Amino acid sequence: MDTLIVERKLDSLHRCLARVRLKCPPDITTLANDADLQDVIVLNLSRAVQLCVDLGAHLVSGLNQPPPNTMGEVFDRMAVAQLIDEKLADRMKKSVGFRNMAVHNYDALDWAIVHAIATRHMSDFNEFASAISCKITADS
Repeated sequence: MDTLIVERKLDSLHRCLARVRLKCPPDITTLANDADLQDVIVLNLSRAVQLCVDLGAHLVSGLNQPPPNTMGEVFDRMAVAQLIDEKLADRMKKSVGFRNMAVHNYDALDWAIVHAIATRHMSDFNEFASAISCKITADS
């Protein structure tokens, strides 16, 4: 594991999460009616998911496991390796579904779901980042 790569990706993840917290309005209606806020929030949530996938893939690449076939499978492999717990792996796999919708079918996004992710599910990303931080600290 390249600690510098992991630390840089964690820094990027924290920046994305901070942007979402800073820009997310308190109500769904404001988000649904402001294309600029939508872009900032969706872009940073999508980046956050991608960074988590990249971090997970980097960590599992050093394990004696077959490589994951999908983005979601990265989190399953992490759970098997006890890098994250199964409940967090399931929540992170759902975030991949959001990311895929945001990237491939942006027009179909439900702004109530985006708002819920941005206001009630940021802790999933923070829990993931903490697990990774603990892993690199333990390996140092």
